[in-house]
Amino acid sequence: MTDADRETLRALADEGNEKAMDRLAELADARDDLDELSELLDEGSEKAGELLTRRAAARKDLIELQRISDAGYDEAGDVLNQLLDR
Repeated sequence: MTDADRETLRALADEGNEKAMDRLAELADARDDLDELSELLDEGSEKAGELLTRRAAARKDLIELQRISDAGYDEAGDVLNQLLDR
């Protein structure tokens, strides 16, 4: 994807387009860009929350799961509770 395409996605996401935000999260995940995923989560991206949760769960990173949950992605809290119950 070219930078121009990414800029277009960013502009659409800034206007509230959830599909564009999801695509940005997928691209950031493919690049292992955790900073961008975190920024997208802070902007309310459910997809970024899902992707970050998957990564944190694989590492059993309880603190990161708590941070993701606190940022508004409730499923991270569910995963955290499951890991704490073990």
